[in-house]
Amino acid sequence: MTAPDAFLDAINSLPTGTFTGTARQSRYVVSHQIKAGGKSHKLVAHQLDGPDYISLNLYLTKNSGALLRPCEMPAEKVVTFVLSLVPDVQK
Repeated sequence: MTAPDAFLDAINSLPTGTFTGTARQSRYVVSHQIKAGGKSHKLVAHQLDGPDYISLNLYLTKNSGALLRPCEMPAEKVVTFVLSLVPDVQK
């Protein structure tokens, strides 16, 4: 799936490294890495007050654009998560 512009803006505004935040009224610990000179993002989140888990890779390519690759979950789930995520500490 090609990542929507709002998703790209949201993921680029997130801090890198490990941080806590709130999404959809739940607390998460999140790891956000930027790799390959900014051409790849890896995000993993674990819900602190429940069993939810989010995992995605985002590849920024010249030919195909921003390719969102969720890990064994629907793309809509990861898009909704990233759009609603509010870090406790801003970038």
